[in-house]
Amino acid sequence: MREILALGALLVAVPWGFHARAAEPVRARHAMVVTREAHATDAGVAVLRAGGNAVDAAVAVGFALAVTLPAAGNIGGGGFMLLRVTDGRTTFIDFRERAPKKASRDMYLGPDGNPTQDSEAGYRAAGVPGTVRGLELAHRKYGKKPWAGLLAPAVSLARDGFDVSYGLARSLRASRLLARFPESRRIFQRDGAYYEAGERFRQPELAGTLDRIARSGAADFYEGETARKLAAGMVANGGLITLEDLKQYSAVEREPLRGRYRGYEILTAPPPSSGGTGILQMMGVLEKSGYEKHGAGSAASIHFVAETMRRFFAARNTYLADPDYVRVPVAGLLDKRYVAKLRESIDPERATRSSEVSALDPAGYESSETTHYSIVDAQGNAASVTYTINGGYGCGVTAPGLGFLLNNEMDDFTAKPGSPNAAGLVQGEANAIQPGKRPLSSMTPTIVLRDGRLFLVAGSPGSGRIISTVLEVLLNVIDFGMNVRDAVDRPRFHHQWKPDTLFMEPGFSPDTLALLRGRGHNVETVSGIGEAAAILAEGGWLQGAADSRSEGKASGY
Repeated sequence: MREILALGALLVAVPWGFHARAAEPVRARHAMVVTREAHATDAGVAVLRAGGNAVDAAVAVGFALAVTLPAAGNIGGGGFMLLRVTDGRTTFIDFRERAPKKASRDMYLGPDGNPTQDSEAGYRAAGVPGTVRGLELAHRKYGKKPWAGLLAPAVSLARDGFDVSYGLARSLRASRLLARFPESRRIFQRDGAYYEAGERFRQPELAGTLDRIARSGAADFYEGETARKLAAGMVANGGLITLEDLKQYSAVEREPLRGRYRGYEILTAPPPSSGGTGILQMMGVLEKSGYEKHGAGSAASIHFVAETMRRFFAARNTYLADPDYVRVPVAGLLDKRYVAKLRESIDPERATRSSEVSALDPAGYESSETTHYSIVDAQGNAASVTYTINGGYGCGVTAPGLGFLLNNEMDDFTAKPGSPNAAGLVQGEANAIQPGKRPLSSMTPTIVLRDGRLFLVAGSPGSGRIISTVLEVLLNVIDFGMNVRDAVDRPRFHHQWKPDTLFMEPGFSPDTLALLRGRGHNVETVSGIGEAAAILAEGGWLQGAADSRSEGKASGY
């Protein structure tokens, strides 16, 4: 996760505050794709133009990003897909990674009882990947175009290559993590003869892997040649993932979380994501607070939202985890009485020290690196997809002979309760490591409806900052009336309880920062918070916005 902070500094665009006005959104009448990488966007739009639906395009985009966005796009990681079909049906496909059977609760503690960095880099950091199984499940149940054709753009991009962008060239060169592992250093850094912008980048091993998946489906990745090579690489290098782990991996469908905010319906991610619970709880706190009357970007409104974030993250790090292994009190955390108590605990004039904030017990109320893409098709079906290999370039390891990077998702578990992980999140016992368990996630694919019709599709990468990013995009549109371009590009802020720090992007005025410090906030400026990808449906048009913090692209027809 330290790697992604460096990557963010390299890829971040000019802060919003330096623009006289943010650019207009991309507009289209029929369909729209927004991703962090132009080739992937083009692959998705081509599928839609050819009659594919949003899920078909999501499959094509997911595999294309595995080629063109190696820091986050993947087949060696996992994620979530939130889907709303035009007839009103919704589903949430969970293809989060799982802990290998050989994993154990204290596996990342050193002789002194403190966490080591083994969960961040190397073979032991990888969880069992879920992306290929998840995309196949989505396609089998909701897609309509032939599977092989949807992978064809990715196979071509890997085999024939693509021109390296300026941002990708800088990112590959800067990665000390890739340099640690010979196969990764050979493929992505040419053993020190680094790629320059405009050079062709070909990945023949990855092309072969993708071609097998195109012909044989997920069976190749989990039981076939790819599975056998991956398992052999693990054995040879001290990794934990076995052929049995791969064979037994399954993606699952879950019910999306639903809530309401100022007349809008919010569809979002259930556990093992913490993001959806966070979005609904925080919007519940804000709805009757009157915070919005102070205006977007004001010290007063930022203060109240930051205090709301602080309280959610205290609960997140205490109660949320994989619902297949832990009873997660979602109903209690979203109960109106619980939410009201959180609202009442906020002083509108002064920051509460995080040491004085603990997770309110919901029992009595019960009844790094990631990427996101948003898609709406010509029939009005919407797919919101966030998937990840966790840190930038995952654990740094490229699977021998297979060409794809592996995740370091094991770092999202609690190595030791009370100790921060690489993203600085302090987590609790509920998220402790268990074989087969899915680590807690912050990924927050979200869809908003107005009067029962599609209104907004949004999501972001950024570890724990994902939740703040998605929240602020929604608030910018709903409460402050921004178009989707302005809502995505607006400077952002983030508070995660511990550390007791209010992180803020460049673009806020010095007076605002001074007022926040005067209210008791420990303010720290960071280069970037999240990289949202959003689509707004309004007035017969689709508005698409790829974050100016990225080299993304919105395109439609």
